[in-house]
Amino acid sequence: MASLQTSPGVPQTLTEKIVQRYSLGLAKNQYVKAGDYIILSPHHCMTHDNSWPTALKFMSIGASKIHDPRQIVMTLDHDVQNKSENNLRKYRQIREFAESQGVAFYPEGRGIGHQIMIEEGYAFPGTITVASDSHSNMYGGVGCLGTPIVRTDAAAIWATGRTWWRVPQIAKLQFTGTLPRGVTGKDVIIALSGLFNKDEVLNYAIEFTGSEETMKNLSVDTRLTIANMTTEWGALTGLFPIDSTLEKWLRYKATVAAMSHELGDTLTAERFSHQRLDDLFAKPIKADKGAKYAKYLYLDLSTLSPYVSGPNSVKVATPLDKLSTQNLKIDKAYLVSCTNSRASDLAAAAKVFKDAVKETGGPVSVAEGVKLYIAAASLPEQKAAEDAGDWQALLDAGAIALPAGCGPCIGLGTGLLEDGEVGISASNRNFKGRMGSKKAKAYLASPEVVSASALHGKIIGPGNYESPKDWSGVTIGEGEIVEGGNQIITAAEALEKVIGQLDSLIETAEKEVVPKQVATMDETEIDVPLGFPEKLEGEILFLDADNISTDAIYPGKYTYQDDVSVEKMAQVCMENYDPAFDLIARAGDIVVSGYNFGCGSSREQAVTSILAKKLPLVVCGSVGNTFSRNAINNALPLLEVPRLVQRLRETFSSTELQSLQQNVEEPSHNRESLDSLTAAAQVTPNQEKKLTRTGWTLTWEVRFSKVTIQEGEGGPIWSQNVAALPQEIITIIACGGLEKWVKKEIEKS
Repeated sequence: MASLQTSPGVPQTLTEKIVQRYSLGLAKNQYVKAGDYIILSPHHCMTHDNSWPTALKFMSIGASKIHDPRQIVMTLDHDVQNKSENNLRKYRQIREFAESQGVAFYPEGRGIGHQIMIEEGYAFPGTITVASDSHSNMYGGVGCLGTPIVRTDAAAIWATGRTWWRVPQIAKLQFTGTLPRGVTGKDVIIALSGLFNKDEVLNYAIEFTGSEETMKNLSVDTRLTIANMTTEWGALTGLFPIDSTLEKWLRYKATVAAMSHELGDTLTAERFSHQRLDDLFAKPIKADKGAKYAKYLYLDLSTLSPYVSGPNSVKVATPLDKLSTQNLKIDKAYLVSCTNSRASDLAAAAKVFKDAVKETGGPVSVAEGVKLYIAAASLPEQKAAEDAGDWQALLDAGAIALPAGCGPCIGLGTGLLEDGEVGISASNRNFKGRMGSKKAKAYLASPEVVSASALHGKIIGPGNYESPKDWSGVTIGEGEIVEGGNQIITAAEALEKVIGQLDSLIETAEKEVVPKQVATMDETEIDVPLGFPEKLEGEILFLDADNISTDAIYPGKYTYQDDVSVEKMAQVCMENYDPAFDLIARAGDIVVSGYNFGCGSSREQAVTSILAKKLPLVVCGSVGNTFSRNAINNALPLLEVPRLVQRLRETFSSTELQSLQQNVEEPSHNRESLDSLTAAAQVTPNQEKKLTRTGWTLTWEVRFSKVTIQEGEGGPIWSQNVAALPQEIITIIACGGLEKWVKKEIEKS
């Protein structure tokens, strides 16, 4: 229980400090740390087009009145071009429900939900705000901890004002230097996603740091772009500091809001009041000195050049100067999405055409055969672009205007990529089929590059970047940069710095081949509620692979069949992983697997099929975030015991893990659910059995948060403590899942 130390001297990261503020039921003097399960009452919760499915779930659990209407925001932004009767009816139902509940509601055409959360002040620095959409990370651009949730969580927040959350491991990314002319925030995040492309930050919370000079070079709009696409990088949050750059932006917003107040916009003025900002910056929240991070990364911004992502993968990033020599013709270009469609982005794109007009002395337009689509992130951003003349400049060049909303970015509405076409977009995601046909190619780039490519009919830049003298490549890597100097400390050296701390001593002890029978941490007794077993015991069934996806657990062909019986779910469980699973697995087995178990789409059946197979517990090296949420929401206990995975592999595997290369495609049918990242390629031992009945047994003593392993008959016996689940998490599982827990909470009130 090192992560639950309550010493007032425990230093915290910025992420941990913000979570501390919005955690309920903490023990006296308890300091939140990475890895902790907490009950979270977020500052705000946003749902978009999925508000009606969430409302149906909300009502199905017996709720009738939203717990705190001020906490909830509803926006319509995904399918705004769809004028079918079904979509119009759904939009009408959402609007009427929002009005009846007295919650903030923004209709179709007003803008993308994430942009609204930013510009209306719902995502406020030092708070935590969640949304039922994967790009909630964007709120980190204004120092607000934003993270995605699934519909069940949203319904729980509507009904009770709270849900559960596990604080992720936290990575510190240090920026040095400043961006060269012609290099943008989009280039930063494309480079990070493409150069750190081995899942280095998968399921991490990221904190961006740097010197005052470096951070002043990153505007708030630049930060929003970077934070937004930390989702594609694999992270759960992307948090920027609350600093002087942010304060200047907020002061401007507060002044504008005060003027709007005079015109009757009272609520926005309250969210952006100067008094509130005075309170915020009187003692701005920041990470403590000595705060512990799980990983350190760095990037020298001054060594960066324009980058392009793709085709069809954010993990492929190529310097623009290299790609532009390939004469890659394009058919469509897009200035859309919450990533890069603010007024500043539209201005940068319009400048390309304005400069071309000055150079040629006459009107210019997009290249013959190319279509350029534009959609502002919100109506206020579009108005700002109109007032500056940038919107009209783009229209004069032949751009096709779309309503403020997600549109082509999510693969909906006008202008989708067709078979054989090539597109370049300033949006955030370019998985195969994401923006139209699976037989098309999609690239991502900055607004300037998209605009220049549309003008010339091929992927090319505006020509405003000059490589620094003596440039030899991007300076990027793992390690920590000492403040005030250029010394880079390697990951090993960074670990040595904290080796004297208790947690590091524990981690060192855990590296023993066969752990001692004595627990590595003091036993902490917890209450076990009625309905949760005091002890779980079974034979270990070893699934020797990393990145076992939800599709491997529960095949996609069954996911959207509503009539699949429990018996059928049990039969097809793990069918795509090993067809023999149904015959080998027995009720009561303890499933043990490798790392990043349950990655991929957000299908709940990946959990419920395991329960249908009567497998009471899943143990792994690490677990995918969305799978973890669905597991607890559906009452499947999970444990992370890396030491056990190590011992099993030492005993049952004789070869190193080798990655299976495979094409990864955007999960279909996720239009109204959490947009999950595609799964990483599954990794298994080469030419080894993937599924093994080990003969080993695992016993989990819940009350003492301890597991004991018997390595086969007559083999070694060893024990270790595991993270204790907080009382309310155990209670949720004991109730049979989150929905049943919410029902009981409603009955209490």
